Amino acid sequence: MINWSDFEKIEIRTGTILEADDFPEARKPAYRLLIDFGELGLRKSSAQITALYKKEDLPGKQIVAVLNFPPKQIGPFISECLVLGAISGEGEVILLQTERKTGNGLRIA
Repeated sequence: MINWSDFEKIEIRTGTILEADDFPEARKPAYRLLIDFGELGLRKSSAQITALYKKEDLPGKQIVAVLNFPPKQIGPFISECLVLGAISGEGEVILLQTERKTGNGLRIA
């Protein structure tokens, strides 16, 4: 179990996907995403969401991500945030989203 102060350290924020591109170098099928987090800037992420999402449908979609993990090298790409999703029984990732559109960079509590 973690305590409340541990949870408060996690920077979970809203963002909007600007770009989604194929990521053929990834070990598992993934997209390279460019995400706008408002005043917190643009971040890149690798997301294994190809089973349920087409890359052309992703720009404009608002997502939820963790921003304060260290950057992670994934093949030739540096992932700067972790896009959050629920994992189905079949292993498909379902993106977490807010119930309605919000500003980019809002903190999830």
